[in-house]
Amino acid sequence: MRKILLAGVAAMGIAVLSLCAPALLHAQQVTAVAIDNDDIGGVVRGAKGPEAGVWVIAETRDLPVRFIRIVVTDDKGRYVIPDLPKAKYDVWVRGYGLVDSPKVKSVPGKQLNLKAVAAPTEKAAAHYYPAQYWYSMMKIPEASVFGSNEAPQNFKLSDYLNLMKNNGCVGCHQLGQLSTRTIPKFHLEGKTHRDAWIRRIQSGQAGENMILQAAGQMGGLPFKYLADWTERVAKGELPHTKPVRPQGVERNIVVTLRDWHNDKQYLHDLIASDRRYPTVNAYGPVYGQCEHACDDMPILDPVKNVATNFVLPTTPDMPLALGPGNAGSVKILQPSAYWGEENIWNSRANNHNSMFDRKGRIWLAATGHKPANPDFCKKGSSHPSAVEFPLDSTNRRVTMYDPKTQKYTAYQTCFGSHHLQFGYDENETIWASTGGGGGNVGWINTKMLDETGDIEKSQGWTALVMDTNGNGQRDEYTEPGKPQEPGKDMRIGPTFYAVMPSPTDGSVWGAIRGNPGSVVRIDPTNNPHKSLAEQYNVPLPGFGPRGGDIDKQGRVWVSLASGHMGVFDRRLCKGPLNGPKATGDHCPEGWAFHQYPGPGFKGIGENSAEASYYSWVDQHNTFGMGDDIPMSTANLMDGLVALGKDGKMVSIRVPYPQGFYAKGFDGRIDDPNAGWKGRGLWAANGDRAPWLIEGGKGTKPLAAHFQMRPDPLAK
Repeated sequence: MRKILLAGVAAMGIAVLSLCAPALLHAQQVTAVAIDNDDIGGVVRGAKGPEAGVWVIAETRDLPVRFIRIVVTDDKGRYVIPDLPKAKYDVWVRGYGLVDSPKVKSVPGKQLNLKAVAAPTEKAAAHYYPAQYWYSMMKIPEASVFGSNEAPQNFKLSDYLNLMKNNGCVGCHQLGQLSTRTIPKFHLEGKTHRDAWIRRIQSGQAGENMILQAAGQMGGLPFKYLADWTERVAKGELPHTKPVRPQGVERNIVVTLRDWHNDKQYLHDLIASDRRYPTVNAYGPVYGQCEHACDDMPILDPVKNVATNFVLPTTPDMPLALGPGNAGSVKILQPSAYWGEENIWNSRANNHNSMFDRKGRIWLAATGHKPANPDFCKKGSSHPSAVEFPLDSTNRRVTMYDPKTQKYTAYQTCFGSHHLQFGYDENETIWASTGGGGGNVGWINTKMLDETGDIEKSQGWTALVMDTNGNGQRDEYTEPGKPQEPGKDMRIGPTFYAVMPSPTDGSVWGAIRGNPGSVVRIDPTNNPHKSLAEQYNVPLPGFGPRGGDIDKQGRVWVSLASGHMGVFDRRLCKGPLNGPKATGDHCPEGWAFHQYPGPGFKGIGENSAEASYYSWVDQHNTFGMGDDIPMSTANLMDGLVALGKDGKMVSIRVPYPQGFYAKGFDGRIDDPNAGWKGRGLWAANGDRAPWLIEGGKGTKPLAAHFQMRPDPLAK
């Protein structure tokens, strides 16, 4: 009897287990996530089940720098935050349609299921939308305004957008995040929104430039529309479109952030490797550029999670990189809502942009000398570049820092520098754009400089002269702004902003800012001091280039104020590239345009409100989307954007803290055999007012590392 009863119980148990098995297996499929002892993983659920395409954020302040790692859930709500340093973390969920979930304490090696919190209202949900969704709410002047006394003479809609986007306001700040779509009480109390905006943009050491643009170049036109925008936001109006959660490969992206430097002074950008040889400086520190704000070169070690600093040497007779011709004034124009009457910027070195060479040295667009040039740069010198285009003075020059020896060398170049880029020639030539002025492009033969130590013989520069008479050589030319003359060539006045040596034919390209703006090609292969230039203006619907880069096919990619990533392919030109008719508008067929994602302004047709600062081509698959992938900073979408091989844009977003704004970025391969873990993109938060990011005053600039996993659960 006992055996029979036991057998019956066993049979019942087997039956119950058999009945429960599907439910148990289903639960295991949803909840079990494979992790290692340095991962945190689990499932995110909301009221209606698993939440797909939401971000899971792990943050710690236990390390020498603040450390944040962010991943996206898969279509079943599962997540894995991989390879976390040993520390205690706050972990929470953020996503479109949600509000932040409560932060949960955890440590690596733990399974952690999280509960998503649905946004109780549309307003609560919209708080997490990228800045572009809010900025696109701003009204744009109607067509009748242009040509009336409301706008400056000959001022067009494209001029307005050019200056309200990447070649003006959004060239320095992300507009549309919480700090800019609202006005501090400091500026608003007792004033209309229009008056508050007029006062607001006078704040700090950049106030003079801001007021000169808005009230000067634009004749005060933006104040009406900025005021209307922030008034409507204050009354509760919300963006007219909603963002979509990350889809496809966007769910494979891992974002790692570390803070560095200080809470007052911005970083223009950073450098991680040599873009030609991206394994240079593998697993090494990244180096920041402080530009007008300070003389520091912040250094971040991402392996040890330690931030240090190298102060660029200067001398008292070097002028401050502030005042007329610079992005900031020596003293504040009006007190700041954040820093009062304190002058927080102070720089003489003025490092704007840096580049690694293949030896692991860092070349800086910085200065180490007084503005006056030596005699070999000037008229009467026998230097071949001075014979053609003498230069009396310059401000920012070129310097070099060797991390191995910590030796810093300031080179007295005759030409100025703004962006630097190495060419693909055997001389390891570094090319320098001079930014907004100078009318020339310069170079240093670094191989010769290493061998001889002679900076005079190792450098050169050339004016930008078009072969207008079409005879294939540089002749006497008309000066910029003068009418074309028969038999003469023509010199271009503006100079390169971005500089782009081509890997295909030895040519060097540059982006020239403005409306419509252009790209310019020079051919230095025969006599570089007498190079000839070709200019290709941006045709509609594009306008307003800023930063740009070149791919391995020789195509030039540029960020445009029109809301496009533009690409120019010289091989598609049908007509003569030189001669009397080749004045800029002669090859519209060479251009193509890819509209950035996200909403646009109403009333001006199909458009994107995105205002990208810079474009860069991933020539060597440093990110994981393939070779020759063009990418741009997504300055109103908190990160970057890439144009995939399928022609679709991929958003590479920093969801926390909101307000991430990059002015440049770089790719590095730490280990080509380590899969996705050995590759990644690097970018710095470069907003000139870093305290406008989520977290506010006291927040330090951030360095971001973007990596692409093969799937959302890869470890």
